[in-house]
Amino acid sequence: MNALAGTSRNFRLASRLLGLDSKLEKSLLIPFREIKVECTIPKDDGTLVSYVGFRIQHDNARGPMKGGIRYHPEVDPDEVNALAQLMTWKTAVADIPYGGAKGGIGCSPRDLSKSELERLTRVFTQKIHDLIGIHTDVPAPDMGTNAQTMAWILDEYSKFHGHSPAVVTGKPIDLGGSLGREAATGRGVVYATEALLAEYWKAVKGLTFIIQGFGNVGSWVARLIHERGGKVIAVSDVTGAVKNQNGIDIPQLLKHKEATGSLTGFSGGDSLDPSELLVHECDVLVPCALGGVLNRENAAHVKAKFIIEAANHPTDPGADEILSKKGVIILPDIYANAGGVTVSYFEWVQNIQGFMWDEDKVNKELKRYMTQAFHNIKTMCQTHHCNLRMGAFTLGVNRVARATLLRGWEA
Repeated sequence: MNALAGTSRNFRLASRLLGLDSKLEKSLLIPFREIKVECTIPKDDGTLVSYVGFRIQHDNARGPMKGGIRYHPEVDPDEVNALAQLMTWKTAVADIPYGGAKGGIGCSPRDLSKSELERLTRVFTQKIHDLIGIHTDVPAPDMGTNAQTMAWILDEYSKFHGHSPAVVTGKPIDLGGSLGREAATGRGVVYATEALLAEYWKAVKGLTFIIQGFGNVGSWVARLIHERGGKVIAVSDVTGAVKNQNGIDIPQLLKHKEATGSLTGFSGGDSLDPSELLVHECDVLVPCALGGVLNRENAAHVKAKFIIEAANHPTDPGADEILSKKGVIILPDIYANAGGVTVSYFEWVQNIQGFMWDEDKVNKELKRYMTQAFHNIKTMCQTHHCNLRMGAFTLGVNRVARATLLRGWEA
């Protein structure tokens, strides 16, 4: 099941639990606006090349729309639509005043020079500048884009609208980016994990963790768990997997990865078949990489007691059912990885106020938001007698539905 079908399915289950009116349900599913633009640029050799850019603006009942821009050869409207919808529910779960959006350009960033990427970003911004804005739609980095991409968007947008640092988040610190933003998603995952474990009278210290994916999110999760006395016993990424039953020395592994660009050949652990990582014995499994990694084939063999979904959509619905029957507790992606968008919100607030925070304040506020959101999800679980995934979805959908009704959607 693809991301769109999975997200729509969870939305429909949540709206049944909430007893939403069918007309309102349909209205909440349909995106507010879909934008498709042609971006033609000269390449460095002088030839012209065209790319298609998308921006799906899903819902603005609770505030400006918010979501990443990805540069990837397989950017397709269906996937962008699903991710925009997911952002609507995610921002509502975190209780930040945003709606959802997502965008992208169908290109392969690896095949483009820096100057070609800059030209492409500027042309895309020129095409959509009157449809994004500080109080309309605030883009952020995603797959294939980064702080530099946001700097170009900010500069191009400012040519039309005057200096507007709050139009994008995930910017370089020198242009008004927030301290703590780089670690935010991983740090949010750890705060969410602590909130969940506290429910079971457990703490990170002394538990065993397996982390799939060692990019930005996975490496920060590993580092912060290690600092808190948790035992990371296995880690994997596209280059391979490494395990050590006594706990991996994460700072040493980070140094090794930086030096070699790979996890293989690390002296502080043994190599492991990456396909065995997800079914290896541990207390907490944290998928931080791709969607759909837990499926009908491997779900029955998962030995973890808790699964923390740091990636988007890592558990397909078939696996969800099997794992629930086994009594595995799953902390859903819609909440677990909301730390990134929460600190993006803090960045936007700082830019609007023209007053920047120190890193301690950012982290303290992030912990407050993540902890409060968990308690709100638990309340919904008790009200509707449902699992954490449905608790999160009912919380998010209910907030958006209430805002829509209060604004007078039928008028």
